[in-house]
Amino acid sequence: MNEIEFKRNENLAQTVIKGLQSRNMTGYYAASKEEALKKALELIPEGASVTMGGCQTAADIGLTNILESGKYNYLDRNHAKDKRAAELAAYSADYFIASANAITNDGVIVNIDGNCNRISCLAYGPEHVLYLVGMNKVCPNVDSAIKRARNVAAPINATRFGVNTPCTKTGACADCKSPETICCNFLITRYERHAGRVSVILINDNLGF
Repeated sequence: MNEIEFKRNENLAQTVIKGLQSRNMTGYYAASKEEALKKALELIPEGASVTMGGCQTAADIGLTNILESGKYNYLDRNHAKDKRAAELAAYSADYFIASANAITNDGVIVNIDGNCNRISCLAYGPEHVLYLVGMNKVCPNVDSAIKRARNVAAPINATRFGVNTPCTKTGACADCKSPETICCNFLITRYERHAGRVSVILINDNLGF
């Protein structure tokens, strides 16, 4: 990313933050992965119960490693004997960490899911939700955000998960009804009713999918 692109993202982030504020969500800007990690740790108190649903950006900025350090009650579904029980326990967690498949210039957040444990927690359950979002995921409007979720995020994640869907072969959404599709439900978050529940850290980097 060159200096001009970096500055453009910096300005755009402030636009998105204003949009989030208008939707009863709190936005923060981080110029780097290091700043994003620092802000995340400021927001999550040690000892809090924390969980997430497959958040690559959390790993990218180093947050996952810190959550595993023992300073937090990290509910890690990937190492749970009963994965479903761990996913259900997430609803009562203090903090749920996630990224977004896309976010619009005016603060609407778009996510797509297969099992839907992730989007159901984002919509309702955990006391706090913290999004970690690279500026590569910002889109002009909801239509373009949905297109990004379906044609960029979903094919990459389907390939990452090793599922048998058309997009893993073509790289493009086929609007499939495959038994292994990860595009079962969409969540469009246009407003958060509970003040202080949702925070978004916008990171001036290309992160996640």
